[in-house]
Amino acid sequence: MHVTIIGSGYVGLVSGACFADFGHEVTCVDKDADKIAALERGQMPIYEPGLDDLVANNVKAGRLKFATGLPAAVKAADAVFIAVGTPSRRGDGHADLSFVYDAAREIARALDGFTVVITKSTVPVGTGDEVERIIRETRPDADVAVVSNPEFLREGAAIQDFKHPDRIVVGSEDERANGVMRDLYRPLYLNRAPIQFTERRTAELIKYAANAFLATKITFINEIADLAEKVGADVQEIARGIGLDNRIGGKFLHAGPGFGGSCFPKDTLALLKTGQDHEAPLRIVEAVVAVNDQRKRAMARKVQHALQGDVRGKTIAVLGLTFKPNTDDMRDAPSIPLITALQDMGGKVRAYDPAGMEQAKLYMSNVAFSDDVYACAEGASALVIVTEWEEFRALDFKRLKQVMAQPVLVDLRNIYRPEEMARHGFAYECVGRAKKT
Repeated sequence: MHVTIIGSGYVGLVSGACFADFGHEVTCVDKDADKIAALERGQMPIYEPGLDDLVANNVKAGRLKFATGLPAAVKAADAVFIAVGTPSRRGDGHADLSFVYDAAREIARALDGFTVVITKSTVPVGTGDEVERIIRETRPDADVAVVSNPEFLREGAAIQDFKHPDRIVVGSEDERANGVMRDLYRPLYLNRAPIQFTERRTAELIKYAANAFLATKITFINEIADLAEKVGADVQEIARGIGLDNRIGGKFLHAGPGFGGSCFPKDTLALLKTGQDHEAPLRIVEAVVAVNDQRKRAMARKVQHALQGDVRGKTIAVLGLTFKPNTDDMRDAPSIPLITALQDMGGKVRAYDPAGMEQAKLYMSNVAFSDDVYACAEGASALVIVTEWEEFRALDFKRLKQVMAQPVLVDLRNIYRPEEMARHGFAYECVGRAKKT
């Protein structure tokens, strides 16, 4: 099957490479000529484990191509995916759909024969209706079906998620389109991945509802962590205790500095705006957004507390800048407001991240970046773990104690145990656990 992906960012590139690996003929289109040229040289625009090899193998096999020109790629396609960005619109928080609608107009002008146009981008309810209206207005003669097929990819595990999905959601009531979607995902049948066919608007809302629910779980356990600290309980044992209940499940019950990334912050905000527009306010999601925003900056107070209330003039070493491990994504990362707050308190920040420092330079200033953990910790009064990269899970505390000005660890991901840190002679601040000496 001939597949064209409009947009070669995170979702488009991963989806295109995986579809090509299934055996489909895929062309990834992007207006950014520099990005396309880099991809043709084998240089990935994002950090995603295994993606460079997957792309290289399928380019070599002739199943994956890159282009800046849309018309030829669309004309030859059986299925065209719209996978462009939908960032939060400045001023009101709505999803900015201008890229989606521009893509729809360009696709319409290039259609030739029956084609399925699929919105892969995360879009508010009703976007598929507008995409179809634009296409039919631009090309009244077009033989086209517009489908919603939301993505559920985790950054850092996107290839695994694409090839072994929990479910595939298809919003379409067109039988020809449903047949095309079945053929596209046929290689996953052996994995017994269920395909849910539903109405287009329902599929669009499934994506937002899923992300809002996961964000709610994170925020819930973070608030329980705050209570656990006050009453002398252990949030990790609480999370385990409730997570063993099959009705709840243990995923996304890890207390920390709040959620970030490219999806949860903008998707919860967009869902709120959709609810307001349709006079169906989402009070729980409102609380989730508010609590999460407050939490990120509040984490700086943990550092302040660990230093007996005095941050001014001291060097704080921050380990981990990206919003999660195995990505270079800095969008809405908790490290950003944390570092800003520490600087506002008069602290000097030095930072290290295995993959995100180049991106971090676009989001923060007056931060000294280091080449490794121990260079970052040199002369620091406190070491703060913000992102749980694997290389931070077995630190040499004897060496750290030698190079740091003070043996203070603020562990915002609860990687270590209080009693372990006490043995190493470190003052230890964590999230949702009573202090042990």
